[in-house]
Amino acid sequence: CTGNGICKCRVCECFPNFTGSACDCSLDTTPCLASNGQICNGRGTCECGTCNCTDPKFQGPTCEMCQTCLGVCAEHKDCVQCRAFDKGEKKDTCSQECMHFNMTLVESRDKLPQPGQPDPLSHCKEKDVDDCWFYFTYSVNSNGEANVHVVE
Repeated sequence: CTGNGICKCRVCECFPNFTGSACDCSLDTTPCLASNGQICNGRGTCECGTCNCTDPKFQGPTCEMCQTCLGVCAEHKDCVQCRAFDKGEKKDTCSQECMHFNMTLVESRDKLPQPGQPDPLSHCKEKDVDDCWFYFTYSVNSNGEANVHVVE
């Protein structure tokens, strides 16, 4: 019974939190908790203490890794560009498509939030429609609110 139960009459009687014919399936979901607090990042099911990712794009122990997905920076580049500088591909649809984050303009790159704060933070460097670099950070706080800081 893999040490997780007692064998009685050639049948395993599993200890609490274990199941399966050999008590080899843990019912503990702790290993399946993603960094956002959800089981398997909301993209899979926790089976025997291991995530089974239902969305094939996502993988890893808690279904958080996506090799083919756009990064946070590329994903939000167009919205940051239109909100901060009133230009780019989403300029005309900015008010409909790009109001999902709080935005703060800062004077220089050293005024951007730095790693070490409690919320996960992405530092971004992207090119705008005029082939100029612009810099921003993207973070999501514990309330699920997205916050963007952009260098003027």
